[in-house]
Amino acid sequence: MTAKRILIVDNETRMRRILELSLRAMGHIVSEAGDGMAALSMVERQSVDLVLTDLRMPRMDGIALLAALREKGVDVPVIVMTAYGTIETAVAAMKLGAIDYIIRPFEMETVEMAVTRALAMQAVQRENSFLREEVSRGWKAFVGTSAAMQSLYELIRQVAPTRSNAFIVGDTGTGKELVARAIHEASGRTGLFVPINCAAIPAELLESELFGHVKGAFTGAMRDRIGKCELAGGGTIFLDEITEMPANLQVKLLRVLQEGSIERVGANETIPVDLRVVSATNRDLQQAVESGALRRDLYFRLNVVRIDVPKLRDRQGDIALLANHFLLKHASELGRATPRLGPHVLERLEAYEWPGNVRELENIMERAVVLCRGEEITLGQLPAELARESPNRSSSSVTLVDSAPIDGSLDLKAQVEGLECQLIKAALERSAGNKAAAARLLGVSERTLWYKLKAYRVES
Repeated sequence: MTAKRILIVDNETRMRRILELSLRAMGHIVSEAGDGMAALSMVERQSVDLVLTDLRMPRMDGIALLAALREKGVDVPVIVMTAYGTIETAVAAMKLGAIDYIIRPFEMETVEMAVTRALAMQAVQRENSFLREEVSRGWKAFVGTSAAMQSLYELIRQVAPTRSNAFIVGDTGTGKELVARAIHEASGRTGLFVPINCAAIPAELLESELFGHVKGAFTGAMRDRIGKCELAGGGTIFLDEITEMPANLQVKLLRVLQEGSIERVGANETIPVDLRVVSATNRDLQQAVESGALRRDLYFRLNVVRIDVPKLRDRQGDIALLANHFLLKHASELGRATPRLGPHVLERLEAYEWPGNVRELENIMERAVVLCRGEEITLGQLPAELARESPNRSSSSVTLVDSAPIDGSLDLKAQVEGLECQLIKAALERSAGNKAAAARLLGVSERTLWYKLKAYRVES
């Protein structure tokens, strides 16, 4: 996670110091204030990403600080800390806009999780704000700030204004149609974006669907019909799962691309079309060509620019953003308050392999919203494959080849640490030094892995 500026507000010096050490260990930049008035002055002078404040303080307490921030229009997430006996005050703080509360006394792990969750929610809000600006320039809503997604955004920006055909490759559920729509909307083309799923339409009907037909062309053709290619004239046609298109239709599509015109089924005249084609498949593209599922000459016409959409497990840093985005979306649709991710839920989400990618994550978050009856998503509201411990280890776990004592001793602590160190080294070796991949193999967060590497002095 990128370092964020966090302001700690508490009149107890010792508590501020403890929180500061923990948050700095997480990689954040920390400022301190002894009461609400000092905090308000600091926020007015410098930008802050998160405020962590006690409720009971002299001069200006936490409630008054919240009210003052809102009055001045300072849009910063606030987490309040409160003693067990004053939960009602915490509820009042939430009504004033606090994003979360922590009951004292607390474990530092609780604070770290609350901070991570609040910053993830803030990132979603900022991302949505960014997307609203992008939509005005022709973008659709993407959620993700990982390096993989930044590369994808940049490629879309480069490809969109050109007339070049593009081929989108990615697993099911990664959002290939979203990428295609973004290319069209940022292209400046005035025509329609017309999607067609080549695998969802029977082969005998697909030709008419693509090119249209004239009355009487076949049984049931009671009137002339415009095809999708003609409808997309001046715009973009998106051919999803194009490797499922029959070979004879691939030949006709190639001719359309070469000549810039289409011929309706049963007609003798050609109709000129200004067409941009964006294609997609979830299959290995080279294998599809070699097996004959996609004609080689058509492949060269379509694959001017190849765009690979990353799997969800390759953009682990976006999981919190996406999960909170979908919680907000489906809670709004159901007319409910948006629940937050409970303890250990995000850890399980980040450890999961996500075979169904973003689509699977959205379905799981929708299910969680439907089942949630409180303010927090719990492990019990996740499917069994996520709720159980170490959900991804059955298929990709790291095992040791030698279970004998490491150094000959029976010191339990030493043996556990030695085994743990061996597992970490094995995971790093298997993942070619990729720490995100190694963390997934081990079923831990990247932060936990970094801590272990430092503790065991493992060179990475």
